[in-house]
Order: sequence, then structure tokens, then C-alpha cells
Amino acid sequence: MKTMSIVLPAYNEEQMIEKTAGTIARLMENEDISYELVFVNDGSKDQTWERIKEASKKNSNIKGICFSRNFGKEGAVFAGLANASGECVAVMDCDLQHPPETLITMYRLWEQGYQVIEGVKAWRGREVVLHKFFAKTFYKIISNATGVDMSRASDFKLLDRAAVDEFLKLPERNVFFRALSSWVGFKTTYVEFHVQEREAGESKWSMKSLFKYAINNITSFSAVPMQVVTFCGVIFFLFAIVLAVQSLYLYFSGRAVAGFTTVILLLLIIGSILMFSLGVIGYYLSKIYEEVKMRPRYIISEITETKNVN
Repeated sequence: MKTMSIVLPAYNEEQMIEKTAGTIARLMENEDISYELVFVNDGSKDQTWERIKEASKKNSNIKGICFSRNFGKEGAVFAGLANASGECVAVMDCDLQHPPETLITMYRLWEQGYQVIEGVKAWRGREVVLHKFFAKTFYKIISNATGVDMSRASDFKLLDRAAVDEFLKLPERNVFFRALSSWVGFKTTYVEFHVQEREAGESKWSMKSLFKYAINNITSFSAVPMQVVTFCGVIFFLFAIVLAVQSLYLYFSGRAVAGFTTVILLLLIIGSILMFSLGVIGYYLSKIYEEVKMRPRYIISEITETKNVN
């Protein structure tokens, strides 16, 4: 029987580990699906790792991976993919906001020959208005940059082993897993799901972390910000030509007027655009610097191996 591995990144999820492990295990056993749960502790500050080890002792189909520190969700996802042994690998949130029942639908579609099954949000759940606005803006930008509709995209997906192997071949350190599944191609289909309410604990995403996540992923997956800098340069070049023509016309017609205010405004505008442009270029240079150092995406300090798979 072919095995489905399920990767579950976890950060400060001590209250959810036992419930998540039990819920998914019962579901898989009821459907007679061979499974492996891969919990990845992303440098949690609570008892998450202890709970994972306890769950691993109770169920030999559970594998635990512990990072030396917090490396972020993308690193946790890739660590899970690298250590998963199943013929297909699903990725879902540890807090059960991704409904486990959808895993069965994904698995059946995989049996039909689909190699990438994307979970798309039919309903995003309850969100703060400001968070919803920023999320919508981010996905609009990334959708325009990639040509792929990311408005309902999520990290909830199932990948065939062939797709997983291609993911793991990617050399870059800064990755955007949510969009890369569209980039790698393969035979793809989509499954809608409703984001569930969190049963315990609290969201780890603050406005600051979401903003940082958005900027990091836009620059990791797209060169659009650099193109914006070029666009601004072209606009100001055209503006400079118009202003030069106007100035020459006024000068030769004898109507030139000293324009101190205009000069100051132009200097402020041009200075602001230059500083913004340098900031964008500097951010991309920092990304290049991070890549050329070739540091690993994550460091594993401890791992609990599964003894056997159903």
C-alpha cells in the first residue's frame, strides 16, 4: 500500500500536537490509508517538542524533527519534505485550520493520477479588517507578478513524490512554497476548503510578521519591485524632458521666473524616489548576499524516527 506523508510545521503549538496527531491518525486508519505524520518543531519556546516526542512514542507512524532555532515556516516545510518517505506528501497547518477531511479528497485525486493537488480557500475564516486588506493587496501584487492567481492560495496541498523531488532540487535559500507549486508544473487540480477556527492557542502572525513575510516572498519570487524602480526612472525622465522644454520656452520668450519653491519640491520628490529605489535595490542585493553564502535553510538538532509505517 502506498503511503501518504503529512508534513506539519509547528511553532508554539503545545496545545494542539496531541489533538492534531490523534485526529489525523484516526482519519487515516478509518480510511485504511497508510500514513506518516512529520511534525517539524520550528524553534518553539513552549513545550511543543516535548509533546511531539510523546506523540511519537505513542504512535510509531509519527516522526518528529526539531530545529536548532526558529528558521521560519518555509524552512520547516522543506525540512518536512526532505524527511518524508511517502509516495505522496501533504503539507498542512498544525492548528487544524486546514480541515483534515480534505486530505482524503486530495489522496483520492492523487490516486487518479494528479501530481499536485492545491488546496484553495473557499472561505478565509474570520479575519481582522486590516489583516484582510493587507492579505488581499499582497496576493494581488504576487498574482500580477507571477501571472498565477494567488488570491485563494494556501500552503495546504498534496504533492506526488516526483514533484517533491523537484522541490528539493531547487538551490535557492529564500523560497515561497505557496507559489512554487504552480511554478514546478505537473498535472494539477484544485480542492476548495473552508478555513476552520483555531481550537486552541493563538495565531503566530502579527501585522509586522505578515508584512515581513509579504516583502520577503515578493522579492524571493518576483523581480517586479526592480521593474517598478525602472518604471519610476522612465516616468521621471519623461517629466524632466517636459520640464526642460517648458523652461527653455520660458527662457527664450523672456518670461522665466525664479522658482525656488518648484526647485525645492522637485529636489524632495527626486530625492525620495532615489532613496526608495536604492532601498529596493539594496534589499535585492541583501537577498543575493544571503544566497551566495550558501547557508542551509535550516539546522536540525534532533529527530525522532518512525519505527514502521502502516
